[in-house]
Formats: sequence, C-alpha cells, structure tokens
Amino acid sequence: MRILGIIPARMDSSRLPGKPMKKIHNIPMIGHCFKRSIQSKKLDKVYVATPDKEIFEYIKSINGEVVMTSHKHKMCNDRVFEAVDKVEKILKKKYDIIVNIQGDLPMIFPNMIDTLIEPILENKNISNTTMAELIQNDKEFKDPNRVKVIFDLDKNAILLTREAVPSDFKHLSTFKKYKHVAIRAYRRNIFEKLKKLKITPIEKIEAIDDLRLLENGIKIKVVLTKNITETVDNVKDLKKVITMMKKDKLRIKYT
Repeated sequence: MRILGIIPARMDSSRLPGKPMKKIHNIPMIGHCFKRSIQSKKLDKVYVATPDKEIFEYIKSINGEVVMTSHKHKMCNDRVFEAVDKVEKILKKKYDIIVNIQGDLPMIFPNMIDTLIEPILENKNISNTTMAELIQNDKEFKDPNRVKVIFDLDKNAILLTREAVPSDFKHLSTFKKYKHVAIRAYRRNIFEKLKKLKITPIEKIEAIDDLRLLENGIKIKVVLTKNITETVDNVKDLKKVITMMKKDKLRIKYT
C-alpha cells in the first residue's frame, strides 16, 4: 500500500502567531515535525502543506517537499484534502492511506505514526484511526487546549472534547484519562467521503477535525501511545517543549 503523510501548517495562529517557525533548539517547530515524520518506516512520502511563503521556503531550504494551499481553510483536514490533490497531480499516483500530522506537534515520534497506521493495514474493516496518550495530571485534564478522548470498550471513539470529561463528580482519581495526539490516518475510501462533507455543528464549536466523522456516524478507531509528547498551542507550551526536548535522543540525532 502507498502511504502519504501530510503536515498542515500555517502562520496565522490566534494563540501563537507564527507558531510553525518558532525556534526549538535552533530549529523551527515545523522543521522538527518534518524531520521526525520522514523517519517513519511506513510513510512513502511526506509533504508539508501551507498557505505561507515563509514556511514553504524554509521546507525547501532543508530539501523537504512542500505544497502551497489556500488561506481559506478553517480546519486542518480541509488543508490536507487540498494538499493531497496537489501532491498526487505532482507525483502522478494515488495513495491508499493518508496520514494527517499536525505541524504543532514537534515531539512526534516515528513509531507513533507507524503504530497509528497498523490497524488500517491489519483490518480491512477499520477505515481510519486517531491517536491518544495518557493524561499526566489534573492540570492537563482541565486545560481546554488539550482535547480529551473518550472511547468505548473496543477503543472506538465516543467523543472528543475540550471539556474535562469524564466528570470529576463521581469517578475515582485513579481513572485513566486520555488526551488527543494530533495525528490521524485515513483509508482512501473514507478520505474521499470526508472530502465531500461540510464542517459539522459540534466540530465548528470545538474546532476538532475528528468530530466531522462522529457527527456523520463514522467510526474512529482510537490508537493509544506510550510516548509522552506535547502539542504547542501557546508560549507556555513552547517553553515546556523546549525543556522536554533538551535530552530528546531523536532530536540529538538529526541536529
């Protein structure tokens, strides 16, 4: 199967303007995401998708592959849809699985991408996957910038929300809670279906791409990772990631 990774990234972030080009140990955030993603054993190609010339030129400068996309997209999956069309025209080939790796995840590990893809390769009934990791503390749990993931006994998503769910009202403090890791994988057939679907009501409120699937009755398989990562949404997150990546063995290899 041909597998394509797309990293959507834009400079116009409301919480941290210019976010993809913020430096982490002398490398722009988008550079970390790209350099780590291309080390995946399962991805055949990785492209950055951006509406911004600054990001485009930087990726070109490190011999990466990148396509320009429209400024109009509100959700990152919509940017991925446009990017895949452009990449496939450039390469003159179609891909069987498309992976969305958000550009604000500088601590992505290659094995996370591979693990995300495995259920789709192993089970023809699984059309798409999304990733979650264990919430480390109560502060993370209550942070609206951290998307909480609720899933059933078969690890199919029930809900993704910025609210602190499940409620603290009755559950024991030892109950495991999970947050979303910003990577998703799609089998071609579901990817084509998603391209035709408009933004849904709760997706618009929560600003979470996965909700478009759930609101249209499409199952999402949740894949858990033991890796501890961090999404960058604001200056505080950026400082935290800089500290976390000081001794990161993978970063040391490519820098």
